[in-house]
Amino acid sequence: MRFLSSIGPAAAEVVILFQLLVQSTQGVSFDPVPPPNLNLDQLGRVALTGDFDSISLYSYRQQTESAFSANGSQALIAQLPNGDFTPAATADAYIKSMCPFVMGNGEFAGVVVGGNFTSLGGIEAQGVAMYDPNTSRITPLPGLLGQVSVVYCDQDTNTVYVGGDFKGADSTNAVAWVGNTGWTNLPFAGFNGPVDSITKAPNGNIIFGGTFTGLGNTTAPQKKDQQIVNIASANISSGSASDRLGFDDPKNIICKTGGQDGPGNTWLLEDETPGFWRADMSFGYQPTKLRIWNTRQDGRGTKTFRFTAFPINGIMNLTYTDPVTNEKTPCDASGARCPLSNNASLQFQDFEFVDRVGMSAFQIDISDWYGDGGGLNGIELFQDDIYAYAVSDLNEPTCANINFGSNSTPTGPWTTAPSRKSESQYLTADLSPEEVQSAKASVVFMPNIRQKGNYSVTVYTPGCLQDDSCSSRGIANVTGIFTEGGAQIPAQQIYQTNNFDKYDQIYSGPVDENSESFRPTVTLTPFTQQGDGITLVAQRVRFANASYTGGLNGLFEFDPSESTTLTDFSKSDFNQAGTNLQQGAIITSLQVAGGITYVAGNFTDADGNFGNIFTVTDGTATPLPNGGLNAPVAALELFDDLLYIGGNFTDTINGSVPGLDNFAAYNTVSQSWVALGAGVRGRVNTIVPLELNVTENQPETCITVNGNFDQLEAFGSSPAISVQGFGVWVPSRQNWLQNLNLNTRTITGQLSSATNITGSSPLLAGTISSQGVPGAQNAVSLTSDPLQLNSLGIKIEPQQVTPNMRKRAVNGQNVTGAVTGLFHRNGDLNVTVVGGHFTATASNGSMIHNLAFINGTGAISGIGDELDDDSVFLALNTQADILYAGGTISGNLDNAAVNGLILYDLAQGNFAFPQPPALGGNDVAVNAITTRPRSTQVYVAGNFDTAGSLGCPSVCMFDRGQWSQPGSGLSGSVAALTWQGNDKLLAGGNISVNGNATTLANYNTRESQWTPLDDAATAVPGPVTALTAANDDASQFWVAGQSTNGSAFLLKYDGSRFQTIGDNGMLGDRTKIQGLSMLSLNDDHDRNDLVPQGMILLVTGSLNLPNFGNASAALFNGTSFAPFILATSGGSSGSLSQLFSEKEVNFESSGGRIAKGLVVLIGLACALGTIFLLVVAGILLERYRRRAAGYQPAPTSYPDKTANMGRIPPEHLFGRLGQQGNTPLL
Repeated sequence: MRFLSSIGPAAAEVVILFQLLVQSTQGVSFDPVPPPNLNLDQLGRVALTGDFDSISLYSYRQQTESAFSANGSQALIAQLPNGDFTPAATADAYIKSMCPFVMGNGEFAGVVVGGNFTSLGGIEAQGVAMYDPNTSRITPLPGLLGQVSVVYCDQDTNTVYVGGDFKGADSTNAVAWVGNTGWTNLPFAGFNGPVDSITKAPNGNIIFGGTFTGLGNTTAPQKKDQQIVNIASANISSGSASDRLGFDDPKNIICKTGGQDGPGNTWLLEDETPGFWRADMSFGYQPTKLRIWNTRQDGRGTKTFRFTAFPINGIMNLTYTDPVTNEKTPCDASGARCPLSNNASLQFQDFEFVDRVGMSAFQIDISDWYGDGGGLNGIELFQDDIYAYAVSDLNEPTCANINFGSNSTPTGPWTTAPSRKSESQYLTADLSPEEVQSAKASVVFMPNIRQKGNYSVTVYTPGCLQDDSCSSRGIANVTGIFTEGGAQIPAQQIYQTNNFDKYDQIYSGPVDENSESFRPTVTLTPFTQQGDGITLVAQRVRFANASYTGGLNGLFEFDPSESTTLTDFSKSDFNQAGTNLQQGAIITSLQVAGGITYVAGNFTDADGNFGNIFTVTDGTATPLPNGGLNAPVAALELFDDLLYIGGNFTDTINGSVPGLDNFAAYNTVSQSWVALGAGVRGRVNTIVPLELNVTENQPETCITVNGNFDQLEAFGSSPAISVQGFGVWVPSRQNWLQNLNLNTRTITGQLSSATNITGSSPLLAGTISSQGVPGAQNAVSLTSDPLQLNSLGIKIEPQQVTPNMRKRAVNGQNVTGAVTGLFHRNGDLNVTVVGGHFTATASNGSMIHNLAFINGTGAISGIGDELDDDSVFLALNTQADILYAGGTISGNLDNAAVNGLILYDLAQGNFAFPQPPALGGNDVAVNAITTRPRSTQVYVAGNFDTAGSLGCPSVCMFDRGQWSQPGSGLSGSVAALTWQGNDKLLAGGNISVNGNATTLANYNTRESQWTPLDDAATAVPGPVTALTAANDDASQFWVAGQSTNGSAFLLKYDGSRFQTIGDNGMLGDRTKIQGLSMLSLNDDHDRNDLVPQGMILLVTGSLNLPNFGNASAALFNGTSFAPFILATSGGSSGSLSQLFSEKEVNFESSGGRIAKGLVVLIGLACALGTIFLLVVAGILLERYRRRAAGYQPAPTSYPDKTANMGRIPPEHLFGRLGQQGNTPLL
């Protein structure tokens, strides 16, 4: 159980740590990652598809794929040199304010961070911490209990001023951290209501703004001690109790306020013996008053006692009103012993606590007595704050006869959880999706409000680490009704994913007291727009009374040079300006510009002439032109001469300036209103500056607008733009970034604060992700010289998955975003095709669904509306100029149904006719399409049973207009195909061959026979979802998928056996592999048995890499994985489905082992060349030898040839050749 400790001891430890943090240098350093040296030249054009709205290469070690959070948590955010944003430290709730603390001696101590978080960077920190940007170290600043709304660092006074809705030692809602000293109470001990803004006035004084009416040390509730602490439900014990029957039970004095002695009403000690009475509760509290009824049974009674608080084991200092002198008197300072009177005219005595200290148990130690021994007749404990607990036993006791005691009404499957490290027991409910959507569980809190006035209402949420429910915690919906006849306040969503106990202020304003006709209520239910089942918790609600008579009204000026605080508030222009407003003013923002202080919030002046914003300058409070704004202001931000203003307004008070919807500006020089476009549709909560490269390599300050709006309003020629509470105004262009066709990154999420750090980029706070590739969503191109991602020139928006959408038969494939793609070039025809489940806008402005074409000039087109919008394209291939597109496709073409596959003529830009007969079966899906090498045969694989009337399960071949079944005996769902030469097809998935289950099978086209791959049924632990060749003939290959236990696997088949990669801790449990590709490198890596030296394996999907985190693509060199591409989608990690390229990878040029066929050819060529060279060399040597020996060339002509022929008649020469038995004679 947790309790508020005093500032002193806690701060002492912090100061030691704090001194270690002080740095003489400033700035955030980033470590670049060596590029992977990919060589993509041989592939031609290369692209990647997936489900992402933000993508970038992994270039710095500080980069992560952590997207902006959608669970109510925020982070400190740093901007990398490449423009990407990365979380520097994650909080478990909101970060509301930051400031760099440069101490009086010029040393930079760190960035002070405030909010309602309970941990920062994984370290428990209650609402405030110090962040060192040089080391990323987080130092908690313990001592505050509650939420911090604003921090202001003042170097001149060596002080950080902290405001919010919290308690700390002797201060409430405001406190100071001074240099190396630590927490220091301000002279006025804070305020009686929350502080929302702090600034420094031109005169050097500190101005506080908020919802308060007095100072902490000069005001008190008109009715103190309003709530009775429930002792009746406590575990009651005692020591040295009497053994007299009826007087021995320490519970006798619970809920006894009549003062009557006797058995069952009185508890006594043994005679002449000191002893104790103790109560142990299951919740924490801070008592303000103790009431004791002394016994007078048989002349006995307690004379002196002391009060000890647990678990701190501290003796508490008390004061009381002396019954004789009627003066307020402290108890004995030496032993903190308090006297009890035995005067029969005193019904009871009250003792007030000097210090407000948290406790969960207390003990009354009786040291002296009247008569024969001590004893008591009754006891009650009170506190100022009003609580209503979800666990009924913790509310005010029913035996106390309170007319409208605090209570609650739970409905639904709640169970009581122990307090553990929280402040009290709480209710918890595990809700199914149906119970969430129907809000089956609820708790209605009803406080005991005895005094009408202004209250701050806070909802307490127990931390999730203590009950191990962080992964299942969700969002609570909280509403309230606080005034009789008043409307219910707008519902607020409270994220319950906090690690430790959290405090959310849901309301500040008037609350009516209890009556027979009305009770204020707070109702907690699950937020119904959560798709999953959740764990919902409910603990307690606090009502803190701010209706003190302190002479202030939301503004206070503090002079740091004064050690005491003046109580004559009229001497301050700021104090006076506040009191001139109607009571109940709420000051939300303060800003100083040109010697003028701008004050904004929710208020009107006493005469109703102006509202929500005014200025204080030279001792004068002045309204802005046109009476200010007509509704509350939430945020101010100054840039150049413009004061940017956000809130819930629509115009000035007199309605004379159009275009001011919720976001506007005020020119501090010309003193005039400026419309920013036409504003936004909905409330603006924060305005945060942000530097962006609006023009390449020329960063400029832009203004981010964050809140609960859904549209940037149309103005001039700019149309309205739908958004999700985030807009970026570009001052230099006088337009929204979303309207400008600029080559800059797209940012999604929200920002809550920013602060400048000297010598470094600004530090941001919020939940944002940035798109590293301008205009790239769900599909990007990849180049290697230099290595970078680029837009494909098409903006793809993923379609939402509908409840009835058919899923892919083999797990592991996206059903949203871009799933697949191809490049097709044939003569002058140059088309890029992207398929999946998405929408896009064609060049002619029409809407494209699920299949898009980008021609060589960049023109974008799609198919008609003949196919159903919920179709998903999962596989693409071409034969000649005909596109084969498969997936979960349905529709009608030329009055014929199509299912699973369509043919599209890329040259004609229209569907091909006739279409193949439709595939049939349950949940038809085409997952892979391949063309047989040197053939017109197209093989289609997936989950189907028939092709037209032909039985053709799992794999079917289409050629010359008709289907054919390749072999027989194959069944199941095929996810991937690859050719092993010209005649052998490898199929992977969740399949069977002749009834034998396997994951991989071969088809021999010559023999028309399917055979399961040896050992695949046992070596591959689950269905195959991705497959790629590891050498030129795919006799070696890689496979990936999901094991039957849900984990991812990755294996290599080396031609004889499988080698497992994923079982050695290289891949995390949440990994889902969707694509595999072998790529070439410029530089070889170290030799190993898995990946050739000049190649690397690209793994795409949704990957979890131990010691790194999430990545959408990683490179595997045979020994380790390296993050390659990081992507996000819709506030969470994104995914990449596959890489596609214009040409196939050339394994010969990879630098690894050359394929066997090529080895033979090269060897033959070398042999023939060698023989030729030897023959030529031999001829040349022989001619040289003959010439050296004196040989002469034979004559080539005979002048007397004819004469010589005449000397020998022919018949003499050949006449005897035909005679038998005789040898020819010459």
